[in-house]
Amino acid sequence: GEDVKPFTPEKTREIVMSLQQPAVFCNMVGDWPALHWNVKYLSAVLEGRTVQFRLGLKTVDLVPQFETSCNYVEATLEEFLAWSCGQPSCLFGPFSCYDHSKYWAYADYKYIARIFEDKPEIFQDVRWSDFGFPGRSGKESTLWIGSEGANTPCHLDSYGCNLVLQVQGRKRWHLFPPGDTSFLYPTRIPYEESSIFSKVNIANPDLKCFPEFRNSTAHVVTLSPGQVLLVPRHWWHYVESIDPVTVSINSWIELDADHEARVEEAITRMLVCAIKSAENPSDGDLWLNPTEVEATSHEINLQYLNEAVSAYLKCQETNVSGQARSSSTGAEQRTNTSCKRKRREVGCEPEGCTVLTQDCSTPKAEELQKIPFGPHLIQVLPQSHKTNVMGAVAVESDGRDLHEDEGEHFGNLHCKRKRLLMSNDCETAAHQMDSDCSPCTPQTALSTNDLLDCLVNPRVISLVAQLLLERTRV
Repeated sequence: GEDVKPFTPEKTREIVMSLQQPAVFCNMVGDWPALHWNVKYLSAVLEGRTVQFRLGLKTVDLVPQFETSCNYVEATLEEFLAWSCGQPSCLFGPFSCYDHSKYWAYADYKYIARIFEDKPEIFQDVRWSDFGFPGRSGKESTLWIGSEGANTPCHLDSYGCNLVLQVQGRKRWHLFPPGDTSFLYPTRIPYEESSIFSKVNIANPDLKCFPEFRNSTAHVVTLSPGQVLLVPRHWWHYVESIDPVTVSINSWIELDADHEARVEEAITRMLVCAIKSAENPSDGDLWLNPTEVEATSHEINLQYLNEAVSAYLKCQETNVSGQARSSSTGAEQRTNTSCKRKRREVGCEPEGCTVLTQDCSTPKAEELQKIPFGPHLIQVLPQSHKTNVMGAVAVESDGRDLHEDEGEHFGNLHCKRKRLLMSNDCETAAHQMDSDCSPCTPQTALSTNDLLDCLVNPRVISLVAQLLLERTRV
Protein backbone atom coordinates (compact mmCIF):
# COMPACT_ATOMS: atom_id res chain seq x y z
CA GLY A 1 0.00 0.00 0.00
CA GLU A 2 0.89 3.66 -0.30
CA ASP A 3 1.37 3.95 3.47
CA VAL A 4 4.13 1.33 3.53
CA LYS A 5 7.55 2.97 3.75
CA PRO A 6 10.36 1.64 1.55
CA PHE A 7 12.61 0.89 4.55
CA THR A 8 11.88 -0.31 8.06
CA PRO A 9 13.19 1.83 10.94
CA GLU A 10 15.84 -0.80 11.62
CA LYS A 11 17.03 -0.86 8.01
CA THR A 12 17.01 2.93 7.77
CA ARG A 13 19.09 3.22 10.92
CA GLU A 14 21.55 0.69 9.55
CA ILE A 15 21.92 2.80 6.39
CA VAL A 16 22.34 6.04 8.34
CA MET A 17 24.99 4.59 10.62
CA SER A 18 26.99 2.81 7.92
CA LEU A 19 26.78 4.96 4.80
CA GLN A 20 29.79 7.23 4.42
CA GLN A 21 28.58 9.28 1.49
CA PRO A 22 25.61 11.65 1.27
CA ALA A 23 22.32 10.22 0.08
CA VAL A 24 18.69 11.27 -0.15
CA PHE A 25 15.80 9.27 1.31
CA CYS A 26 12.55 9.53 -0.64
CA ASN A 27 9.03 8.43 0.29
CA MET A 28 9.86 8.12 3.99
CA VAL A 29 7.99 11.07 5.51
CA GLY A 30 4.73 11.33 3.58
CA ASP A 31 2.65 10.88 6.73
CA TRP A 32 4.64 13.34 8.90
CA PRO A 33 2.53 16.29 10.09
CA ALA A 34 5.72 18.35 9.89
CA LEU A 35 5.37 18.39 6.11
CA HIS A 36 2.67 21.03 6.65
CA TRP A 37 5.10 23.34 8.43
CA ASN A 38 5.21 26.02 5.77
CA VAL A 39 5.90 29.60 6.87
CA LYS A 40 2.23 30.56 6.83
CA TYR A 41 1.35 27.66 9.15
CA LEU A 42 4.28 28.31 11.49
CA SER A 43 3.33 31.99 11.63
CA ALA A 44 -0.12 31.05 12.89
CA VAL A 45 1.33 28.66 15.47
CA LEU A 46 3.75 31.27 16.82
CA GLU A 47 0.92 33.81 17.12
CA GLY A 48 3.01 36.90 16.51
CA ARG A 49 6.11 35.81 18.41
CA THR A 50 9.29 37.27 16.94
CA VAL A 51 12.41 35.36 15.93
CA GLN A 52 15.83 36.62 14.97
CA PHE A 53 16.76 36.81 11.30
CA ARG A 54 20.27 37.09 9.90
CA LEU A 55 20.53 39.30 6.84
CA GLY A 56 23.19 39.15 4.18
CA LEU A 57 23.78 40.70 0.78
CA LYS A 58 22.90 38.72 -2.33
CA THR A 59 25.96 40.09 -4.08
CA VAL A 60 28.74 37.51 -4.05
CA ASP A 61 32.20 38.55 -2.85
CA LEU A 62 35.48 36.65 -2.99
CA VAL A 63 35.40 36.07 0.77
CA PRO A 64 32.73 34.12 2.67
CA GLN A 65 29.91 36.11 4.22
CA PHE A 66 30.50 34.97 7.78
CA GLU A 67 27.92 35.55 10.50
CA THR A 68 30.15 38.19 12.04
CA SER A 69 29.61 40.37 8.97
CA CYS A 70 25.82 40.06 8.79
CA ASN A 71 23.04 42.24 10.16
CA TYR A 72 20.28 41.00 12.46
CA VAL A 73 16.64 41.90 13.06
CA GLU A 74 13.82 40.61 15.23
CA ALA A 75 10.63 40.01 13.25
CA THR A 76 7.52 37.86 13.09
CA LEU A 77 7.16 35.20 10.42
CA GLU A 78 4.27 37.21 9.01
CA GLU A 79 6.56 40.20 8.55
CA PHE A 80 9.21 37.96 6.99
CA LEU A 81 6.71 36.44 4.55
CA ALA A 82 5.46 39.86 3.49
CA TRP A 83 9.04 41.11 3.02
CA SER A 84 10.15 38.06 1.02
CA CYS A 85 7.18 38.59 -1.30
CA GLY A 86 7.99 42.28 -1.75
CA GLN A 87 4.74 43.54 -0.27
CA PRO A 88 4.39 47.35 0.23
CA SER A 89 3.74 46.87 3.96
CA CYS A 90 7.47 46.19 4.38
CA LEU A 91 8.28 49.85 3.81
CA PHE A 92 7.86 50.00 7.55
CA GLY A 93 8.85 47.56 10.27
CA PRO A 94 11.96 45.50 10.98
CA PHE A 95 12.84 44.81 7.32
CA SER A 96 12.28 48.37 6.09
CA CYS A 97 16.01 49.05 5.75
CA TYR A 98 16.64 45.99 3.61
CA ASP A 99 15.56 45.73 -0.01
CA HIS A 100 14.50 42.11 -0.54
CA SER A 101 15.98 42.23 -4.04
CA LYS A 102 19.41 42.97 -2.53
CA TYR A 103 19.29 41.05 0.77
CA TRP A 104 18.37 37.60 1.95
CA ALA A 105 17.11 36.71 5.42
CA TYR A 106 17.65 33.54 7.43
CA ALA A 107 16.00 32.48 10.68
CA ASP A 108 18.49 29.70 11.17
CA TYR A 109 19.37 27.25 13.86
CA LYS A 110 16.15 27.69 15.84
CA TYR A 111 15.74 24.98 18.45
CA ILE A 112 12.21 23.64 18.06
CA ALA A 113 12.17 22.77 21.77
CA ARG A 114 12.71 26.45 22.58
CA ILE A 115 10.52 28.28 20.10
CA PHE A 116 7.60 25.93 20.74
CA GLU A 117 8.23 25.35 24.45
CA ASP A 118 4.64 26.34 25.26
CA LYS A 119 3.29 23.95 22.60
CA PRO A 120 5.13 20.66 23.28
CA GLU A 121 2.49 18.66 21.41
CA ILE A 122 3.94 19.98 18.14
CA PHE A 123 7.18 18.05 18.78
CA GLN A 124 5.42 14.86 17.67
CA ASP A 125 4.94 16.26 14.16
CA VAL A 126 8.57 15.24 13.51
CA ARG A 127 9.03 11.46 13.63
CA TRP A 128 12.66 10.49 13.44
CA SER A 129 11.60 7.12 14.87
CA ASP A 130 10.88 6.16 11.25
CA PHE A 131 14.63 6.43 10.69
CA GLY A 132 15.39 4.06 13.54
CA PHE A 133 15.77 6.55 16.39
CA PRO A 134 12.86 5.88 18.78
CA GLY A 135 11.76 8.81 20.85
CA ARG A 136 13.57 11.38 18.71
CA SER A 137 11.14 14.06 17.57
CA GLY A 138 11.00 17.77 16.97
CA LYS A 139 12.28 18.27 20.49
CA GLU A 140 15.71 17.12 19.32
CA SER A 141 15.56 19.08 16.07
CA THR A 142 16.18 22.55 14.71
CA LEU A 143 14.24 24.73 12.30
CA TRP A 144 15.58 26.78 9.36
CA ILE A 145 13.52 29.43 7.57
CA GLY A 146 15.08 31.44 4.76
CA SER A 147 14.46 33.58 1.71
CA GLU A 148 16.01 33.09 -1.70
CA GLY A 149 19.79 33.26 -1.50
CA ALA A 150 19.95 32.60 2.26
CA ASN A 151 23.07 30.62 3.07
CA THR A 152 25.79 29.99 5.60
CA PRO A 153 29.58 29.77 5.10
CA CYS A 154 31.08 26.44 4.08
CA HIS A 155 31.93 24.35 7.12
CA LEU A 156 31.99 20.89 8.62
CA ASP A 157 30.36 19.87 11.90
CA SER A 158 32.63 18.35 14.51
CA TYR A 159 29.89 16.21 16.05
CA GLY A 160 27.53 13.58 14.72
CA CYS A 161 25.94 12.97 11.36
CA ASN A 162 22.99 14.96 10.08
CA LEU A 163 19.47 14.19 8.84
CA VAL A 164 17.74 17.07 7.04
CA LEU A 165 14.07 17.16 6.07
CA GLN A 166 13.06 19.67 3.40
CA VAL A 167 9.57 21.04 4.10
CA GLN A 168 9.02 24.08 1.87
CA GLY A 169 10.92 25.29 -1.18
CA ARG A 170 14.20 23.86 -2.39
CA LYS A 171 17.77 24.08 -1.18
CA ARG A 172 20.92 23.32 -3.09
CA TRP A 173 23.55 21.39 -1.14
CA HIS A 174 27.20 21.26 -2.14
CA LEU A 175 29.05 18.68 -0.09
CA PHE A 176 32.74 17.81 0.06
CA PRO A 177 34.19 14.62 1.58
CA PRO A 178 36.39 14.69 4.70
CA GLY A 179 39.38 13.89 2.51
CA ASP A 180 39.04 17.30 0.86
CA THR A 181 39.65 19.19 4.10
CA SER A 182 43.06 20.53 3.12
CA PHE A 183 41.66 21.75 -0.22
CA LEU A 184 39.05 23.84 1.62
CA TYR A 185 41.55 25.78 3.74
CA PRO A 186 40.02 25.17 7.18
CA THR A 187 39.98 27.95 9.76
CA ARG A 188 38.61 28.46 13.28
CA ILE A 189 38.17 32.21 12.81
CA PRO A 190 35.43 33.14 13.37
CA TYR A 191 35.45 30.75 16.30
CA GLU A 192 32.43 28.64 17.09
CA GLU A 193 32.41 25.36 18.92
CA SER A 194 31.86 22.34 16.70
CA SER A 195 32.05 24.27 13.41
CA ILE A 196 35.18 24.33 11.27
CA PHE A 197 34.78 26.95 8.55
CA SER A 198 36.37 27.12 5.12
CA LYS A 199 38.22 30.24 3.99
CA VAL A 200 36.92 29.63 0.48
CA ASN A 201 33.76 31.31 -0.70
CA ILE A 202 32.30 28.30 -2.46
CA ALA A 203 29.86 30.48 -4.38
CA ASN A 204 32.73 32.48 -5.87
CA PRO A 205 36.07 30.79 -5.14
CA ASP A 206 39.24 32.83 -5.42
CA LEU A 207 41.43 30.24 -7.11
CA LYS A 208 44.42 32.55 -7.08
CA CYS A 209 44.38 32.68 -3.29
CA PHE A 210 43.14 29.12 -2.79
CA PRO A 211 44.58 27.10 -5.70
CA GLU A 212 44.19 23.74 -3.94
CA PHE A 213 40.42 24.19 -4.07
CA ARG A 214 40.70 23.00 -7.68
CA ASN A 215 41.40 19.53 -6.31
CA SER A 216 38.17 19.35 -4.30
CA THR A 217 35.22 17.25 -5.41
CA ALA A 218 31.73 18.64 -4.86
CA HIS A 219 28.75 16.34 -4.45
CA VAL A 220 25.74 18.44 -5.43
CA VAL A 221 22.04 17.88 -4.86
CA THR A 222 18.90 20.00 -4.93
CA LEU A 223 16.72 18.90 -2.01
CA SER A 224 12.97 19.15 -2.58
CA PRO A 225 10.05 19.04 -0.10
CA GLY A 226 9.45 15.60 1.35
CA GLN A 227 13.04 14.44 0.88
CA VAL A 228 15.53 13.74 3.67
CA LEU A 229 19.26 14.21 3.17
CA LEU A 230 21.88 12.25 5.09
CA VAL A 231 25.05 14.26 5.68
CA PRO A 232 27.68 11.82 6.98
CA ARG A 233 30.16 12.71 9.69
CA HIS A 234 32.70 15.41 8.83
CA TRP A 235 31.37 16.15 5.34
CA TRP A 236 31.78 19.81 4.41
CA HIS A 237 28.66 21.53 3.17
CA TYR A 238 27.39 24.79 1.71
CA VAL A 239 23.61 25.19 1.59
CA GLU A 240 21.70 27.82 -0.35
CA SER A 241 17.96 28.52 -0.54
CA ILE A 242 16.98 28.69 -4.22
CA ASP A 243 13.24 29.37 -3.84
CA PRO A 244 11.54 32.53 -2.48
CA VAL A 245 10.85 30.85 0.88
CA THR A 246 12.37 27.68 2.33
CA VAL A 247 11.75 25.67 5.49
CA SER A 248 13.94 22.79 6.69
CA ILE A 249 14.11 20.64 9.82
CA ASN A 250 17.23 18.79 10.86
CA SER A 251 18.51 16.60 13.66
CA TRP A 252 22.09 15.65 14.48
CA ILE A 253 22.63 12.00 15.36
CA GLU A 254 25.20 11.51 18.12
CA LEU A 255 28.05 9.13 17.44
CA ASP A 256 30.55 7.34 19.64
CA ALA A 257 33.31 9.27 17.87
CA ASP A 258 31.86 12.47 19.34
CA HIS A 259 33.60 11.76 22.65
CA GLU A 260 37.03 12.19 21.10
CA ALA A 261 35.72 15.13 19.05
CA ARG A 262 34.73 16.90 22.29
CA VAL A 263 38.30 16.54 23.53
CA GLU A 264 39.54 18.08 20.29
CA GLU A 265 37.01 20.91 20.55
CA ALA A 266 38.03 21.61 24.15
CA ILE A 267 41.69 21.86 23.11
CA THR A 268 40.76 24.18 20.26
CA ARG A 269 38.65 26.42 22.50
CA MET A 270 41.46 26.74 25.02
CA LEU A 271 44.02 27.72 22.40
CA VAL A 272 41.82 30.10 20.42
CA CYS A 273 40.46 31.89 23.49
CA ALA A 274 43.90 32.20 25.11
CA ILE A 275 45.63 33.56 22.04
CA LYS A 276 42.87 35.81 20.69
CA SER A 277 42.05 37.22 24.14
CA ALA A 278 45.67 38.32 24.45
CA GLU A 279 45.33 40.55 21.40
CA ASN A 280 44.66 44.26 21.68
CA PRO A 281 40.85 44.65 21.72
CA SER A 282 41.21 47.83 19.67
CA ASP A 283 42.24 45.71 16.69
CA GLY A 284 38.53 45.16 16.08
CA ASP A 285 38.89 41.56 14.96
CA LEU A 286 35.43 39.97 15.21
CA TRP A 287 36.85 36.55 15.96
CA LEU A 288 33.93 35.20 18.01
CA ASN A 289 30.92 33.97 16.08
CA PRO A 290 27.61 35.49 17.30
CA THR A 291 26.69 32.12 18.83
CA GLU A 292 29.66 32.37 21.19
CA VAL A 293 28.51 35.16 23.49
CA GLU A 294 31.88 35.71 25.11
CA ALA A 295 35.37 34.28 25.33
CA THR A 296 35.48 31.84 28.22
CA SER A 297 38.33 32.07 30.72
CA HIS A 298 41.36 29.79 30.74
CA GLU A 299 40.15 28.18 33.99
CA ILE A 300 36.74 27.37 32.53
CA ASN A 301 38.27 26.06 29.32
CA LEU A 302 40.61 23.82 31.32
CA GLN A 303 37.56 22.50 33.11
CA TYR A 304 35.90 21.76 29.76
CA LEU A 305 38.98 19.87 28.68
CA ASN A 306 39.15 17.73 31.81
CA GLU A 307 35.44 16.93 31.60
CA ALA A 308 35.74 15.97 27.94
CA VAL A 309 38.72 13.69 28.66
CA SER A 310 36.90 12.10 31.61
CA ALA A 311 33.81 11.44 29.49
CA TYR A 312 35.94 9.91 26.75
CA LEU A 313 37.78 7.60 29.15
CA LYS A 314 34.54 6.62 30.86
CA CYS A 315 33.07 5.64 27.52
CA GLN A 316 36.16 3.64 26.62
CA GLU A 317 36.03 1.77 29.93
CA THR A 318 32.36 1.03 29.45
CA ASN A 319 32.92 -0.35 25.97
CA VAL A 320 35.87 -2.49 27.05
CA SER A 321 33.96 -3.94 29.98
CA GLY A 322 31.15 -4.95 27.69
CA GLN A 323 28.57 -2.94 29.60
CA ALA A 324 27.72 -0.52 26.81
CA ARG A 325 24.02 -0.18 26.33
CA SER A 326 22.36 -1.49 23.20
CA SER A 327 22.14 1.11 20.44
CA SER A 328 18.77 -0.18 19.25
CA THR A 329 16.66 0.81 22.24
CA GLY A 330 14.90 4.08 22.86
CA ALA A 331 15.81 7.71 23.16
CA GLU A 332 17.26 7.16 26.61
CA GLN A 333 20.25 5.61 24.82
CA ARG A 334 21.28 8.98 23.47
CA THR A 335 23.54 11.41 25.21
CA ASN A 336 21.92 14.50 26.65
CA THR A 337 23.59 16.68 24.03
CA SER A 338 20.81 16.60 21.45
CA CYS A 339 21.97 19.89 19.97
CA LYS A 340 24.85 19.78 17.53
CA ARG A 341 26.54 22.84 18.88
CA LYS A 342 26.50 23.18 22.60
CA ARG A 343 28.68 25.38 24.73
CA ARG A 344 30.43 23.11 27.18
CA GLU A 345 29.02 24.45 30.39
CA VAL A 346 30.47 23.04 33.59
CA GLY A 347 28.87 19.75 34.50
CA CYS A 348 26.89 19.38 31.29
CA GLU A 349 28.77 16.43 29.86
CA PRO A 350 26.70 13.30 29.26
CA GLU A 351 26.51 10.83 32.11
CA GLY A 352 26.89 7.86 29.83
CA CYS A 353 28.11 7.15 26.37
CA THR A 354 26.35 6.03 23.26
CA VAL A 355 27.50 3.16 21.12
CA LEU A 356 26.34 4.78 17.92
CA THR A 357 29.45 4.34 15.87
CA GLN A 358 30.39 5.37 12.40
CA ASP A 359 33.56 4.37 10.60
CA CYS A 360 35.13 7.42 8.99
CA SER A 361 36.94 5.42 6.36
CA THR A 362 35.75 5.32 2.76
CA PRO A 363 33.38 2.37 2.24
CA LYS A 364 34.65 -0.45 0.08
CA ALA A 365 32.94 -1.28 -3.20
CA GLU A 366 31.45 -4.48 -1.80
CA GLU A 367 30.01 -2.54 1.15
CA LEU A 368 28.39 0.00 -1.16
CA GLN A 369 26.82 -2.85 -3.11
CA LYS A 370 24.90 -3.80 0.02
CA ILE A 371 23.32 -0.35 0.26
CA PRO A 372 19.83 -0.46 -1.33
CA PHE A 373 20.29 2.48 -3.70
CA GLY A 374 17.35 3.06 -5.99
CA PRO A 375 14.28 5.31 -6.27
CA HIS A 376 13.93 5.49 -2.48
CA LEU A 377 17.61 6.04 -1.62
CA ILE A 378 19.56 8.15 -4.08
CA GLN A 379 23.30 8.72 -4.04
CA VAL A 380 24.56 12.28 -4.12
CA LEU A 381 27.21 11.83 -6.77
CA PRO A 382 30.41 13.79 -7.38
CA GLN A 383 29.82 16.79 -9.63
CA SER A 384 31.86 15.26 -12.44
CA HIS A 385 29.38 12.41 -12.62
CA LYS A 386 26.20 13.27 -14.50
CA THR A 387 23.07 12.16 -12.70
CA ASN A 388 22.20 9.20 -14.85
CA VAL A 389 21.47 6.88 -11.95
CA MET A 390 18.13 5.48 -10.98
CA GLY A 391 16.00 8.13 -9.33
CA ALA A 392 17.74 11.09 -10.91
CA VAL A 393 14.36 12.65 -11.59
CA ALA A 394 13.64 12.93 -7.88
CA VAL A 395 16.98 14.48 -7.02
CA GLU A 396 18.50 16.68 -9.68
CA SER A 397 21.64 18.75 -9.81
CA ASP A 398 19.70 21.60 -11.42
CA GLY A 399 21.65 21.08 -14.63
CA ARG A 400 24.42 23.45 -13.60
CA ASP A 401 28.02 22.36 -13.97
CA LEU A 402 30.84 23.62 -11.79
CA HIS A 403 33.54 25.29 -13.83
CA GLU A 404 36.73 25.91 -11.91
CA ASP A 405 38.06 28.43 -14.40
CA GLU A 406 34.91 30.53 -14.21
CA GLY A 407 34.75 30.42 -10.46
CA GLU A 408 31.21 29.04 -10.43
CA HIS A 409 31.96 26.22 -8.04
CA PHE A 410 29.43 26.50 -5.26
CA GLY A 411 30.00 24.99 -1.83
CA ASN A 412 28.50 24.73 1.66
CA LEU A 413 27.80 27.02 4.45
CA HIS A 414 26.12 26.15 7.59
CA CYS A 415 24.77 28.40 10.26
CA LYS A 416 23.69 28.33 13.84
CA ARG A 417 21.67 30.08 16.48
CA LYS A 418 22.28 33.80 16.63
CA ARG A 419 22.95 36.15 19.47
CA LEU A 420 24.55 39.27 18.04
CA LEU A 421 24.52 43.02 18.40
CA MET A 422 21.44 44.30 16.62
CA SER A 423 22.37 46.53 13.70
CA ASN A 424 20.01 49.27 12.55
CA ASP A 425 22.46 50.84 10.14
CA CYS A 426 20.75 50.44 6.81
CA GLU A 427 23.94 51.27 4.95
CA THR A 428 26.16 48.71 6.70
CA ALA A 429 27.63 46.42 4.10
CA ALA A 430 26.87 42.89 5.20
CA HIS A 431 29.84 41.54 3.30
CA GLN A 432 32.56 43.69 4.85
CA MET A 433 35.26 41.46 6.25
CA ASP A 434 38.30 42.00 8.42
CA SER A 435 41.70 41.99 6.78
CA ASP A 436 42.54 38.51 8.07
CA CYS A 437 39.87 37.08 5.76
CA SER A 438 41.73 38.22 2.66
CA PRO A 439 44.62 35.79 2.32
CA CYS A 440 45.78 37.39 -0.93
CA THR A 441 46.55 40.72 0.67
CA PRO A 442 50.35 41.13 0.75
CA GLN A 443 51.56 40.81 4.32
CA THR A 444 54.81 42.04 5.77
CA ALA A 445 54.37 39.82 8.83
CA LEU A 446 52.33 36.83 9.88
CA SER A 447 49.16 37.56 11.84
CA THR A 448 47.74 35.86 14.91
CA ASN A 449 45.14 34.23 12.70
CA ASP A 450 47.86 32.85 10.43
CA LEU A 451 49.39 31.16 13.45
CA LEU A 452 46.04 29.86 14.65
CA ASP A 453 45.18 28.40 11.24
CA CYS A 454 48.27 26.21 11.63
CA LEU A 455 48.06 25.63 15.36
CA VAL A 456 44.42 24.52 15.45
CA ASN A 457 44.39 22.84 12.07
CA PRO A 458 42.19 19.71 12.40
CA ARG A 459 45.16 17.41 11.74
CA VAL A 460 47.25 19.09 14.43
CA ILE A 461 44.44 19.10 16.99
CA SER A 462 43.72 15.43 16.33
CA LEU A 463 47.36 14.56 17.04
CA VAL A 464 47.41 16.70 20.20
CA ALA A 465 44.23 15.00 21.44
CA GLN A 466 45.73 11.57 20.88
CA LEU A 467 48.89 12.52 22.76
CA LEU A 468 46.85 14.01 25.58
CA LEU A 469 44.67 10.91 25.89
CA GLU A 470 47.75 8.69 25.91
CA ARG A 471 49.12 10.75 28.77
CA THR A 472 45.95 10.20 30.82
CA ARG A 473 46.27 6.43 30.39
CA VAL A 474 49.79 6.32 31.87
